Amino acid sequence: MLIWFVVVYLLVSITIGLVAATRVKNTKDYAVAGRHLPLPVVIATVFATWFGAEAIFGVSATFVTKGLNGVAADPFGASMCLVLAGFFFSTQLYKLNIITLGDFYRMRYNRTVEVLTTIAIVISYLGWVAAQIKALGLIFNIITHGAVSEDTGMILGTAIVLTYTTFGGMLSVAVLDFVQMIVVIGGLLYIGSIVSDMTGGVAPVIEHARAAGKLDFFPKGADIWVWLTFLGGWVTMMLGSIPQQDVFQRITSAKSAKIALWGSLLGATVYFCFTFVPMFIAYSATLIDPMHFGALVVDDSQRVLPYLVLEHTPLLAQVIFFGAVMSAIMSCSSATLLAPSVSFAENIVKGYMPHLSDKGFLKVMRICLIGFGLCVLFYALNSERSIFGMVESAYKITLAGAFVPLIFGVFWKKSTSQGALAAIIGGVSTWVLIEVLIGEACLVPPQLIGLGVSIIAMVAGSLLPQKIGGSPEKPAGYLHEHAARPH
Repeated sequence: MLIWFVVVYLLVSITIGLVAATRVKNTKDYAVAGRHLPLPVVIATVFATWFGAEAIFGVSATFVTKGLNGVAADPFGASMCLVLAGFFFSTQLYKLNIITLGDFYRMRYNRTVEVLTTIAIVISYLGWVAAQIKALGLIFNIITHGAVSEDTGMILGTAIVLTYTTFGGMLSVAVLDFVQMIVVIGGLLYIGSIVSDMTGGVAPVIEHARAAGKLDFFPKGADIWVWLTFLGGWVTMMLGSIPQQDVFQRITSAKSAKIALWGSLLGATVYFCFTFVPMFIAYSATLIDPMHFGALVVDDSQRVLPYLVLEHTPLLAQVIFFGAVMSAIMSCSSATLLAPSVSFAENIVKGYMPHLSDKGFLKVMRICLIGFGLCVLFYALNSERSIFGMVESAYKITLAGAFVPLIFGVFWKKSTSQGALAAIIGGVSTWVLIEVLIGEACLVPPQLIGLGVSIIAMVAGSLLPQKIGGSPEKPAGYLHEHAARPH
């Protein structure tokens, strides 16, 4: 019975997405929804950017095993990313009237910087999107009681998401995000109320978590290396997620710069607060049936939350829960599939096809989307990482290679193409070498060392005599003045 409700829900979602797709007339509609989204929809899309497989399964599972200390990256780092993006980047980037973040790198620096940063951004999405696909496979496996394998579920989930995203782009994503956010929030709050009745309220769960040390956020002791590891996860998500196309798309899809700012801030607030709901539900399982779920925590903590709902709630609650979960993951999947595909098409392919018509380029974007979707599916099918692990490691490359050129390009007029190239090459190569040669034995997280090298390389490369890099498409002064004008 449950599976048929899910099938109906999926069909309705696909229909909504395809109906929205009929309004896509050009690449701007496809990439940034025509830049006319109102505040409620922007909030919904910002929320959906993060509230996917990791927030529901990954974060809740990690909290059950490691407590708040284990989830410093998400939701704490992820929420701060959206706040920082809203405060410091939304207005400046929105007013440049560009489609992708790679466009900024080209305008501010040069074509080479554009290509290198775009490649880094696209690579970073493999882990993030694969986590969503892996979660879809997990859901199909659970609701069919094993009749559909996780691998088959991943293939099915990828096909569903690709169907409406390929045709509708950001416009379909935005409409579905708004609808699905309502389903997600309502559904999980309903499940939370049922679970709290089983545990005797919210207070006993919080008290049990406190007594078990699960509410300790900061590392205990004064070991600086432990603190650096803790900060590494936090900073990687907080700063490494800023130079991301999906965050940029949410900002630039708004009707105005003001809506872009407030949409980002309010979306971050809703996300941060609501992520604690699946944490509460998952941890409640250890009180409801300590023996069964205690063993499951050790074996596969990602299954604690769905098994709790499947085994201890009525059919209606199961339908609402899995409908809400599917909503969240599909929203996140479609958005994170679209973002790197648009970036790759706009900032890499387009450079080799400069005379392509808008209609032809729209077709290229869709082809890139399908191609990236297949790459993600292959990665998800062959990766042994957990959902949380996939996402947590996704942003190391953008922290080391794309963050410094972005922030210096926006706020430091003296930054040059030579400095940006030095920052990218120095940061990424340092991070990769340490990861390969030392790995987890390194006392300082490799991506933090890469970030430090990237900063030094940017400053040195910009201040030294300019030998490489050439001139930017638009001078730094133009970008700063253009971003300052009222639009």
